[in-house]
Amino acid sequence: MLPMLEGEQGWRLCLHHRDFQPGKPIIENITDAIYGSRKTICVISRSYLQSEWCSREIQMASFRLFDEQNDVLILLFLEEIPSRHLSPYYHIRKLVKKRTYLSWPQAVQHPEVFWQNVQRALQTGDALTENSDLPTGPAGC
Repeated sequence: MLPMLEGEQGWRLCLHHRDFQPGKPIIENITDAIYGSRKTICVISRSYLQSEWCSREIQMASFRLFDEQNDVLILLFLEEIPSRHLSPYYHIRKLVKKRTYLSWPQAVQHPEVFWQNVQRALQTGDALTENSDLPTGPAGC
């Protein structure tokens, strides 16, 4: 994803290993990165769900989303995760029920449409709607 987003599409991503300030508390680096960025992409996998720091990241991004009432959060599922497995992760499950998200597994069938949807989500302040082209996941899955 990094070569496509930074290379081909020309976005500048904030990556912890490259952009977090050494010696600064991690939560401050996370907060500064989220509030200093136009958008936050949460790439959700089973490993992501088990990480304490990733949980803090999506919580902070959710706070910003609700605080600013602006489309600043993009959910991108790296793998299929059934809704019942999201139950322990209340904040993610709640977001998935209300927002359309992108699905990497569905991108195999339509990779060009997937990258167009990612680019469109990054460019606009408008949320992707359920009328978006595939491969977005339906709300509530």
